[in-house]
Amino acid sequence: MSRASPAGVLAAYRDGITVICELAAQFTDATWLAATPCAEWRAVDLAGHLRCVADDYHEYLDDAPASRLARLMSTNAPADSLARKLARQNAAELAALPDAPGPEHIMAFAESALSYGRRLLPSWDLPHHSYRGTGVTVGAMAGAACAEWHLHAWDLARSLGKDYRPADPELVLAAWQAGTPQLWPVLTGWDADDPWHFLLTLSGRDPGWPQMLE
Repeated sequence: MSRASPAGVLAAYRDGITVICELAAQFTDATWLAATPCAEWRAVDLAGHLRCVADDYHEYLDDAPASRLARLMSTNAPADSLARKLARQNAAELAALPDAPGPEHIMAFAESALSYGRRLLPSWDLPHHSYRGTGVTVGAMAGAACAEWHLHAWDLARSLGKDYRPADPELVLAAWQAGTPQLWPVLTGWDADDPWHFLLTLSGRDPGWPQMLE
């Protein structure tokens, strides 16, 4: 069975949730206020964002292929314009989220994300949205979600002064690529020997953040 099969992608998807929960358990009241590689977000803000975006994935699936994400992608706007609009959406959702401690946000995230994962197989090959003539299926969007969990796991690890890489970075990169046609190709000169660093860079992260690690 191909590791990029639905079973392979879903296994990596669940692994991303698991490692987020494991990293979150290492935070204290003080370190939830620490900076993260996500500009202007503390670790507790990132936990809230995870909670919001997991719920967004449910909404997009409920309304596919006519969701608000699908309508945004159907404008065929350039990638940087789409990124700015999605960033504004993320900021608005986080601002509207009631204050809660990091563990509460992570618990809600995990419940929502695992529930979303259980919904995927029956509609795996159905259309989710499209961008400039490239169709994205529900399964491809699941790949994008999988990669998002692993990227945010790296964010949390770095906030703790640790490092993180997924067990199969090639699969995570391929999953991200399948679900984000608006981003390809946008980066040249990447290190073919390190697909994880490529994905970190493509997603706007600095693989060297911060400079001092354990």
